[in-house]
Amino acid sequence: MTNELWQQLRQEAQQVIQEEPLLASYVYSCVLNHDSLASALSFILANKLSDDVMPAVTLRELFERAFEASPEIIDNAAQDLLAVVERDAATNRYLPVILYLKGYQSIQVHRLAHFLWSNKRRDLALFIQSRNSEVFSVDIHPGCVMGKGIMFDHATGIVIGETTVIDDNVSILQQVTLGGTGNEQGDRHPKIKSGVLISAGARVLGNITVGEGAKIGAGSVVLKDVEPRCTVVGVPARAVGKLCSDTPSQTMDQYVEDDSTELSA
Repeated sequence: MTNELWQQLRQEAQQVIQEEPLLASYVYSCVLNHDSLASALSFILANKLSDDVMPAVTLRELFERAFEASPEIIDNAAQDLLAVVERDAATNRYLPVILYLKGYQSIQVHRLAHFLWSNKRRDLALFIQSRNSEVFSVDIHPGCVMGKGIMFDHATGIVIGETTVIDDNVSILQQVTLGGTGNEQGDRHPKIKSGVLISAGARVLGNITVGEGAKIGAGSVVLKDVEPRCTVVGVPARAVGKLCSDTPSQTMDQYVEDDSTELSA
C-alpha cells in the first residue's frame, strides 16, 4: 500500500506543477526529487522543525535513521495518510496532506519523538516534542503510544500526556486534551480504543478507558470509563442515545441524541 500511495502522490505532484507553476520548485523539492514516501517525509518534516539549534540536515538524518530502524513508522504514516483522505471532507487528495496539514505532520513528528524516547534518547525526544508544539501547536509527550490510521482534524491545541495509549483508527479534533487529573505519578492518562471519535474541545482526564467505537461530544469533560460504542456528552460527561455508526472515527458524525442518562461510575 505504501508504494501505491507514493505513486499517487507523485501523480498529484505532476498535476500541481502543471496547474500552478509558482509551486513547481516547492513541489519538486518536497516530492518529485525523492524516491519514496520516507525520503519525502524526512525532507518535509526536517525543514518544518529546523531552527538555530538543530539544522534541517541533522533532523533529516534522525528521521531517516528512525525509518530504517523501524520500518513500521512509514507503514503507519501511510495508514495515517489514507485515514485523512477517507475522513476529512476538506480534501480528496494525498498531496495536500503531506505538504500542508499540520495534524498529519505533527503525528509523524511524534512518531520520531516516540522512537527516540523508546531508545533511551529522552532529552532529544523532549526537544523534538518541544519543536512539534512550537511549530504545529500540538503537544504530545514522546512517551505516548500511538497506533495507525490516526487523524488529527485541524489539530491546533491538542495536548496528549505521557502514558496515553491511542489504538488504531482514532479521530481527534482540535483543542482536545488527553491528560491527567493532578500531579499523580505512574500510569495516569487515558487509553483510547480503536474506532473512537473525540470531538473538538473535549477533555478526557485520568487513567480511564474510552471503549472501542465510542464517541465523545464537543466540549465534554470525561472523568470515567466510557463503554464501547457509547456516545457521551456534557460536563461531566453522560451517556446519551445510541451511535449512528459502529465506527464514528470514520464517519466523523458529530450528531448526538438528547435522551441523556448519567454515565455509570
